[in-house]
Amino acid sequence: MRKNFGAKPLCYPQPVFIIATYGEDGTPDAMNAAWGGISESDEISLCLSAGHKTVKNILKKGAFTVSMADVEHLVACDYVGLASGNNVPDKFAKAGFHAVKSEFVDAPLIEELPIAVECKLKDYNPETCILRGQIVNVSVDEKVLGEDGKVDAAKAAPIIFDPFNNAYLKVGEKVGNAFSDGKRLK
Repeated sequence: MRKNFGAKPLCYPQPVFIIATYGEDGTPDAMNAAWGGISESDEISLCLSAGHKTVKNILKKGAFTVSMADVEHLVACDYVGLASGNNVPDKFAKAGFHAVKSEFVDAPLIEELPIAVECKLKDYNPETCILRGQIVNVSVDEKVLGEDGKVDAAKAAPIIFDPFNNAYLKVGEKVGNAFSDGKRLK
């Protein structure tokens, strides 16, 4: 037996992306967004309405960063989704975030969030709210790398959004090997 929920944006996993920009005056801004993902090998797509201060900044600056929210900074990451940069101009600082200028784009890296995708704006469609960015770099704080130099999900402790229950869930337990375990069925 299955239960039908209708046509709604309900699926797992939904990332918790923290999108950061600089305003015209150089003030860093950030917002929380769950509707997005990798759409090409060098492209990220996000569904963001035009009224967000962050979207206005992206359209003016042509750049943004997308950080993965983590367990340690859950409260701050949720806060930047609750407060509007249109009404709270210093919400980045109120969240306790510190900006580090990206070497690759005119946008801030959030020092507290260890994984970030640095992007240049490709295009934005205000009718569909789809914003696409060209990925120019992915930067990772060494504190979340394992001895092999790869990201250790347990150290990074990323969170996802659970739209069925309005909750955040921790990611990190390895349950299999990608591009390998399925070979048993060949």
